Amino acid sequence: MKEICIHGRGGQGSVVLAELLAIAAWEDGKFSQAFPFLGGGGERRGKPIQAFTRIDDRFIRLRSRVHEPDYIIVQDYTIIKEVDVIKGLKKGGIVLINTEMLLQPPQKESFIRWVEIPASRIAMEVMGRPLTNAALLGAFSQVTQEVSIQSIWKAISKQFNGELAQQNLEIAKKAFEYCQRNHQ
Repeated sequence: MKEICIHGRGGQGSVVLAELLAIAAWEDGKFSQAFPFLGGGGERRGKPIQAFTRIDDRFIRLRSRVHEPDYIIVQDYTIIKEVDVIKGLKKGGIVLINTEMLLQPPQKESFIRWVEIPASRIAMEVMGRPLTNAALLGAFSQVTQEVSIQSIWKAISKQFNGELAQQNLEIAKKAFEYCQRNHQ
C-alpha cells in the first residue's frame, strides 16, 4: 500500500487533491481512498490542514489517519515554517513541494527525495489563477509513477466540465512535462 499525505491550507483544495488522486488510482484499476484531517475546529481558510490518499492493488481495510506516508505533497511552501511536513516520511520517500525556490531538505533527512514544482506559476500561465491541484497531480504522476497521466486526465474530466476541464488538463500535462525535463 502507498500512502500520501497532502499538506495545505484551508481553502487551497487539499481535500479535492486527495480525492482526484484517489479517482485517478481507481481509473488505473487500483483500490484507493481519500479523506481529510482537519485537526479540530474544522477547515478554516488559511489554517494548516492535511488530507490523505491511500492506493493499493488490494482492498484497503485501514481507516486511520496516515502517520508514515510514502509521499508528501506540499501545496504551499510557507507551511514548512509551521508544520513538520516530513514527519513520519518513510525512508526513500518523496516530498513534492509547490515552489519556485530551490529549497534544501533538512540535513538530517538525506534519505528523502525533495522535488520542487512551480505549480502556482504553471496554473497562472494557463488559467490566470494559482489553483495548484492539477499541476501537483501531473507532477505526482511523473515523479512517482504510482498513477498514470491518462488516469489523472480521466479524473479531471470526471470532476470538471468545459473550459475548466480543458485548462486543468493542460496544467496537469505541463507539470508532468516539467518534471520529465527537470526531475529525472
